[in-house]
Parts: sequence; structure tokens; C-alpha cells
Amino acid sequence: MAEPTGGTADGAPASPPWWRNWKVMLSLWLAIAALVALGLHYNVDRSVIAGSVVVVGLVSNAFAWLLGIIALVPVIGPIIVKVLSIGFIWLINAVGYLVSYIAIRRGYSKDVLTYRGLTVAVIIGIVIGFVLGKLV
Repeated sequence: MAEPTGGTADGAPASPPWWRNWKVMLSLWLAIAALVALGLHYNVDRSVIAGSVVVVGLVSNAFAWLLGIIALVPVIGPIIVKVLSIGFIWLINAVGYLVSYIAIRRGYSKDVLTYRGLTVAVIIGIVIGFVLGKLV
């Protein structure tokens, strides 16, 4: 006799894969937050912390899960997820980091702070404008 789809041989429903289990993902995010706090407390290089979070987040699908949780918020959640996944925003941020790196190497660190502040303000303005445009 054929096994029913979506279940086990005894008829019990199959458990979801580990990356779809909210208990596992919530524990993973709490562990990431705790390790980041420990790393900052013990003065671990920030680029090592950031790289570790990116690797763990990409390998475990933690970022996708977090975006899914944000998308559950009525009305505003799906709009925020849509804005966060727009490639243009990512491109602006990447160019900003590249220009910042070059400027810091040439000794313009004070100007870089002003520039990055303006870039963040522009990105926040684009996001707010996009959200308001979708709501109105």
C-alpha cells in the first residue's frame, strides 16, 4: 500500500524541515544575538562578527525566516519586505561602502561620516516614500 503524501507510514503528519521550524529559527536568532553581544563585549573585530553573522544567516536561511516574520505584520509588513528586497537599495548601499573605503584610505574619514549619514538618510527617505506611496 502506498504511503500517504505529507505523512509517515503510521499516518502521523510529517515534521517540517528544521529551517521551517520556528523553535529552531528563534533559538538560532537568539544564539546569533548572544554571540554578537559576547563578541562586542570581548572586543572581537567587528568585521569578523559581521562575516560570521552573514555566513550563519545565509547557510541556515535565517534571513529569509526573519523576512517572513516581518511579512506577517498586516499591511506594512509585506511592503517593508518588498522594499528590503529591491536591488536598487542594495546597489546604493554597496556603492556607498566602496566610496567610503576609498575615501578613508585617502584620509577623508570625517567627510565619510557626513557622506554615510546622508546616504542613510536618503535610503530611509526612499523607504518611507515607497511605503507611503503604496499606502496612499
